Amino acid sequence: MLRSYIFSSKASWYWTIIAVAAATAAVVFAVPENAIPIVYARYVLGAIFVLFLPGYTFIRALFPEKELDNIERVALSMGMSLALVPITGLILNYTPWGIRTTPVTLSLLALTTIFATAAITREHQTK
Repeated sequence: MLRSYIFSSKASWYWTIIAVAAATAAVVFAVPENAIPIVYARYVLGAIFVLFLPGYTFIRALFPEKELDNIERVALSMGMSLALVPITGLILNYTPWGIRTTPVTLSLLALTTIFATAAITREHQTK
């Protein structure tokens, strides 16, 4: 059953991704840009959020098995993030919300969550 699989130890990566994505969104909305010592956490989490998480969850959804080793998965994740984030920005450009901090953060959070959920579902189906 999918519910028991999601709450098992095999799905710890899923909860880690969701927690990091949610923490990043919370830090982006809670920490102002001029809060000098804390803003560095915002920069680090934001870089991970933009450059790694969307691609990692997408690659994890495409390749749920262990057919990729960790180096290949990380390299593909960064490359895929560099492809997905501009496409998201392009789509947001043609919406009434435009390319601002709030729509970009929320759309990348939704994209990461959707891909992570698809990945955990595919991983459960292949086992």
